[in-house]
Amino acid sequence: MGVRMALGASPSDVLQMVLGQSLRLALWGAAGGLVAAFALTRVLSSLLYGVSPTDPLTFAGMALLLICVALLASWIPAHRATRVDPLVALRYE
Repeated sequence: MGVRMALGASPSDVLQMVLGQSLRLALWGAAGGLVAAFALTRVLSSLLYGVSPTDPLTFAGMALLLICVALLASWIPAHRATRVDPLVALRYE
C-alpha cells in the first residue's frame, strides 16, 4: 500500500482496492460455506431446534453477517494504513 500511495494512488483508491479484494474473498467463502451447509443438512438437522435445516432466511442472514464482519475486519486496518505517510511506510518496510 505504501508503494502505491508513494507512486500517486489516492487513499480512497487504495481503500477501494483492499475492500474489493476482501469482498471477493468473503463472497467465495460464503458461497463455499453455503454449499457445505446445504450438503450437511442431514447431519445438522438433529442439532437445530425451531429452525428447518434448509431455512433460506437463516442461510442468507448468516452469510450476510459474515460478509459484513469480513469487510469491517479489512476496512479498519486499511483505513489506518491510508492515513500513514507513504515515505514513513516505505522506510519501515
